[in-house]
Amino acid sequence: MILRRVIEHTRKQEWTAIFIDLVIVVVGVFIGIQVSNWNIERETNRRAAVFTERLEADLRVEAWGYDYLIEYNKDILANTEKVLAAMSGDGPMSDEQFVIGAYRASQYSSNDRRRATYDELISTGTIGLIADQKLRQTAVMVFESPLFEQIFDEGKQSEYRNLFRTTVSAGIQRALLDRCGDRLVPPLDYARIVKSLDYPCTLELPEEKIRAAAQALRSQAGLVPALQLRFADIETALSNMQKYNPILLQSLHEIAGNQE
Repeated sequence: MILRRVIEHTRKQEWTAIFIDLVIVVVGVFIGIQVSNWNIERETNRRAAVFTERLEADLRVEAWGYDYLIEYNKDILANTEKVLAAMSGDGPMSDEQFVIGAYRASQYSSNDRRRATYDELISTGTIGLIADQKLRQTAVMVFESPLFEQIFDEGKQSEYRNLFRTTVSAGIQRALLDRCGDRLVPPLDYARIVKSLDYPCTLELPEEKIRAAAQALRSQAGLVPALQLRFADIETALSNMQKYNPILLQSLHEIAGNQE
């Protein structure tokens, strides 16, 4: 329509009308571009808000998981120390408590990670949608750190864990799992992460079976060296999580609303 009018005005050499038509075209194109840009910006802002909300929710769970992992490894360390003390004669323990402590020293935790949003942002190259620099940096530190996998692998593949499970009978191990194993803690439940492993329990088994398990463990020549290595690994893991990552720990607590 506009093109036809321009051609008609050109034939008649109506230059003012031609100018007006051109202005109309330019203004129309400009408005169209602006509307398109506004729509793109609005959609970008909407996506940014959605991704930011999702990432914050994931990091709140990660923050809880980080604190849970610290408390869980404290429980492992406490039992490792008690068993080592018993083996050296510095801290006498009953056969039952010795077996329970030895079992708990062999445990490890593997929290489910909440990294779906972060992985999507990275794979699509849209991590820049997260305008909050601190939130973005915290996500990178949490999800790119090898620390969690390292702690998991050290626990799962530890020499001490293998030694314990090849020494103690299946029946004793089943009782340990059923009566003295990990207490399930729902995500974001901070109150129940304390002593989720190191809580009072009894095996409710015949005394002679418990005594036999304790004697089998104590007679293992490699028990103390393997347990000492486990002790060193756990202490290192806790130091890495608490002392050498203070910025990460503080950022996670802020995101979780926990300012301790």
